[in-house]
Formats: sequence, structure tokens, C-alpha cells
Amino acid sequence: MSLDSVLAEIEVRLGEYPALNDIQYLRDLIAEIRPPRPQDTARATDNLRALCFVLQSNPAWRNALRCYLVQVLTTRKLVHLFTDVGITQNIGFWSAARQRLMNKFLPPLVNDTYIKDVFGQLFYKKTDHIWINAVADQSWMDLLKAIGFRSRAPRATYAALTCEILSAVQVLSYRITNIGLEAELVRNYPDIEKFESPFLRQNDAINDYVICYTKWLADKSHEREDSKHIEVLLTQCEDIANRIRRTAAMQGVSISLTRLLLQLMQSIARLRQLLDMLDSRSTDHAAAIGTTLFKELSIAENHSHSLRNLMQSNTELLSLQVTERAGKSGEHYVTNNRAEWLEMLRSALGAGFIVGFMALIKILFGTLALAPFGYAVLYSLNYSGGFMLVHVLHFTIATKQPAMTAALLARAIDGGKQKLDELAELIVRVLRSQFIAIIGNVGLAMPTAYAIAWAWLAITGKHLVSPEKAQHLLHDIDPFGSLALPHAAIAGVCLFLSGLISGYYDNKASYGNIPERLRQLAWLKRLLGEARLLRVTTYIGNNLGALAGNFFFGIMLGTIGQLGSFFGLPIDIRHITFASANFAFALVGLDNVMSWQVAAYSLFGIIAIGMVNLGVSFSLAMLVALRSRRVSFGQGGLLTVLLWTRFKENPRDYFFPAKEVKIETETETGSESEKENENEKEVENKK
Repeated sequence: MSLDSVLAEIEVRLGEYPALNDIQYLRDLIAEIRPPRPQDTARATDNLRALCFVLQSNPAWRNALRCYLVQVLTTRKLVHLFTDVGITQNIGFWSAARQRLMNKFLPPLVNDTYIKDVFGQLFYKKTDHIWINAVADQSWMDLLKAIGFRSRAPRATYAALTCEILSAVQVLSYRITNIGLEAELVRNYPDIEKFESPFLRQNDAINDYVICYTKWLADKSHEREDSKHIEVLLTQCEDIANRIRRTAAMQGVSISLTRLLLQLMQSIARLRQLLDMLDSRSTDHAAAIGTTLFKELSIAENHSHSLRNLMQSNTELLSLQVTERAGKSGEHYVTNNRAEWLEMLRSALGAGFIVGFMALIKILFGTLALAPFGYAVLYSLNYSGGFMLVHVLHFTIATKQPAMTAALLARAIDGGKQKLDELAELIVRVLRSQFIAIIGNVGLAMPTAYAIAWAWLAITGKHLVSPEKAQHLLHDIDPFGSLALPHAAIAGVCLFLSGLISGYYDNKASYGNIPERLRQLAWLKRLLGEARLLRVTTYIGNNLGALAGNFFFGIMLGTIGQLGSFFGLPIDIRHITFASANFAFALVGLDNVMSWQVAAYSLFGIIAIGMVNLGVSFSLAMLVALRSRRVSFGQGGLLTVLLWTRFKENPRDYFFPAKEVKIETETETGSESEKENENEKEVENKK
């Protein structure tokens, strides 16, 4: 078909049936405008201009299309298009996810009496919003002018459409009031009960506005009020929502609170648009607002059944809170001076020592004859218990750092809070801290495993691992002859997930008041006593996230390989610290008979595994942290050049901290001057 044939068909059918409101002809018209590729903006713009030209050249077709569109709009309910599309509905996250998943297999029933459903039938392709938003606003406004929207009873048509918009305004106002009375909001902002609530006042103002506007529609002698006083109240509602967001940054947040805040901000934004349209005194201004709203509705409609969009919109504040918690934890993983750098080395060496024994326990568990489930349980207990012990003893696992430091860097990038040179300095400190943590882990895990293997041989008279097992361990760290690097990437994903879990449980401990609720348990108070209960619950409140992250990280490492065995999939994990310990076990198992080429190749494999571990976990954590803050960093090239220049000038800074000579001399001179001033004061007092 073509534009001419569609318009001609509309004219013929309208002559036969003046009350024509079948949307099929409108679907055909949009199909002619829709470009073959959604990114082809020029084609879509040309199609719109062609339609405008045809309508201006043929007044009969223009009148027919105008009457047809009026019939389509006035014979259906318009309210739900403005109140439902693009606004989070008042249902839980999991219910909404289940509903959208079911809609993918069984589409919802279409109600032809609602413009909302008709809109979805007209722009049914998931990519329609791309070309609709790419076309300039002026092109859509030119189309509205070309159609004219003048019927035989313009006042009746205008009044009918305006009444629908007024009804939508009232519905949105009631929803805003309902959200303002939710217990979740009152809990996070108790002051809302102490003062007169703007959520209630805006509803009273909206009702008065609608009554006055309705009277003006019926009789133009009545004066029409504007919505400036309502705007003040809506701003106050937004201020309360922003205060709750800031409170959530300190006290934690839940998905239900996130959904309420999201629904509140969306409803306020839509209400503002409709009020601006009603208050508009100019046709062009009203058309501009309508065009903007039309583009927003197209995006919302195309994403209305998207699970990904649901997760992104409902968990944005929660993911920000989780990464914010991880960013605060990341501050402990960045060393600022030589003393902190040496302390990081000490804690990493302690973790490497424990990992050596964890690798031993896993080797011993592997000699048992068990089903995959039994291996998964024992391996998970070994990993989880060991990692939690590492945290309790204040040691550091190097691969845990990227998930935390990435959130720290994202927080530094957010809003341009730091200049490029300051950001580069932070990155250098992060890399330096990461380097010494890896050195500490590997530097003691390997000697510990080597000593354990020789002690085992001396005590039992046989090797901990047989030569065949030693060859298998060496094969597992072969970067090119095995799946070591893909398995290292899987471990990196687990590291990233453990960072999110840590932030989630830190948020949960804060938002759920876990320590305070534990102190209310009478039996626990009798068991521990008040003083010990206070210490225990305080420790849980400060460390629940880290303990949970380490626990679930151990579960993931212990079960993934066994799931691969159970399902016959080539999946497993490779971790740099355990790989280095296994290399030491293999070396002793072969009685130190290993060529330097094999040793060098194995060490290269360990380094490659570590790089993949760190790279994958850091990249994923950085991506989530930046997206949760809606931050994009456009100075990556300049930052890379700055880092490279600094590396060429002083590569030592990337590995070792500089000596604090200047700071020491300044403090010494400062103390000497203070002493001199004190002596002078004593002399004056004696005089």
C-alpha cells in the first residue's frame, strides 16, 4: 500500500460509515510512515513530510483523516493512557516480573475501548520508540498542523478531550496522595506526620482546579485559574522524596521503597506535563508538550513488557545503595602511604597462609569417593569457612578488592567531583594496593603449600599428590591448553556477585535494624549478657555484609565445578591464589623435577588467571556502579594518556609508595617552632 491508497480508503469508508473508528486504517497509515530500519531517521522524516504534503495538497483526504482521528479518540477512554503508560504500577516487583514473563508467552487481552491498548496496537514493534524519538519535534508538530484537528463541533470535541485530561490529572493527584500516606515513606521521613502534608494539600488544590476548569469549559465567562500554586506543592512533595533518598543513603533502602519513590516521581512528572498542557495559551506550546509526551509514551509502551527495564527501573536506587556500601568498603582496600601499604602486605600474607591450608583441605576432600553433591557441600564449606576466617582475622584476599574499589572509583567519577589528576592519583593508589595484595597472597600461599606438601611426605611417607595428579594440577593452570582462562572469568563473575551480595546485606543490616532487633531477643540477652550482646550485635551490624559475601562466594566456588560435572558442562572456577598453591603441590608431587620452561609457563598461567579474575570482576562492578549513578565518563582517553605519561615518568609509583620525607620534615619543623613559641611565652610570663 501507499499513503495515497490508505487516505483514499479512509475517505471512502468514512463516507459509507460516518462513525468509523476501526484502528486498522490507522495501523496501515503508521506502517507507511515506519522506516524499514528503526535507526533510519532520514527515511522516517521523509515519510512524515510526504504525508504532510499529501494532506495539504488534498483537502478532502485531510478532512477525512481529521474526522476519522476524532472518532478514534472520542469514542475511547483516554485517561489510562496518561495515568498508566510510563508509570510504575502499584504492585510488587516479583508480581510485576511474573506478570511480564507470562505476557511473553500469553499476551494480555486487548481492550479496544481504551486508548492505552489501542496505542500499544498501533506501535506494536519494540523498536518503534527509536525512530519516533529520533524524528525532530518540529516534524511531528508540522503533521499536527497539516491535519488541522477541526471538526464540525470543535467545542464539543475539545471539551471531551479536555475532560479526559482533567480526569487523568485527578487520578494522578490521588495516587500521589496515597503514596504520601504509605507507611514506608512515613517510616523513613517521620516529620511528614508533624506538619501539614503537601501530599494532602496538592490534592485539595487539584480538585479546586478541576472544578474551576470544568466551569470554564461549560461557560467561558468564568475565569480560568492557572496551576502555579499546585507547582509549589508538587515541588514540596519532590523535596520530601529527595530527603528520603538521602536518608536511604545512610539507613539503607528496600525494593518496596524504591518502587514507591519511583512511582511518586513519575506521577509528579506526568501531572506537571498535563497541567502545562491545560494551562497552555498557545496552540504551538500545547503541540510541543504533546509531542514530548507522545515520545515518552512510545518509549514506555515499547518497554512495558520488558523484564530488563523492570529490573533496571525498580532496582536503580537499591543498586546505587549496594554499590555505595561497596564503595565505602573499598576505601579500606586503598592504601595512601607506606605504613598502610605495609599493613596491606601483612594482611595479604596472612590470607595467603590460610589459603595454603584451604588448598590442602580441598585436595584431601578430592580423594574421597562422593557424589557431586557431596563434593559441592564439602568444597563450599571449605571455601566459605576459609574466606570468613580471613575476614574475621582482618586479612585480605586480593581478588576481593576490584568489586569494592570499582564502586569507589565510580563514586569519585560521579558528577565530576574530582579532577583528572586527582582521579589518576586515586587509580594509581588502587593499582598499587592491588599489586601488593596479590604479591602477599601468592607470595605466602605458594611457600605454605610447598611446606605442607613436604611435611606431608615426611609424616606419611608418601606424596600429598601423585605424579598423575600433579600433571592434572599443572594442566588446570595451562592458559592455552585448557579452559583455565574461561574458568578464571567465571571466578571473576563470582567475585563480582559476592561484592553485590556484601553491599546488599550491609544495606539489609542497616535498613532492617538487624543489630537493634537482635538486642531485643530476651533469650539471647540471657545467654550472652548485655555487654557481650552489645559487642556481638555491633560486630554483626558492621560485618554482616562482608561475612555474607564471603559465605556465598565460597558456595559459588564450591558448587560451580560440581554443577558442571553433574550436567556435563565444561564449567569450573580458577582462582589465582589457589592456582599458585596447586602449583606448589604439583612441584613437590614431581619431586621438584620440572624444567624451567614448564615452571615459567605455569607461572605465566597463574598470572593470566589472576589478570582475568581481576579484570572481569572490576569491569562488571564498574559497569553496575556507573549505571546505578547514571554516570558516563567521557574523558577516558585523556585519563589513559595521563596514566601512561605518569607511568613512563615514574613507574615505581604504580607498585611502591613514595617515602614520606616532606611530611616528616614539615612536622619536625612545625614541632620545633611550637617549642620555640612555648619557650618565648614562658620567658615573657617570668618577666
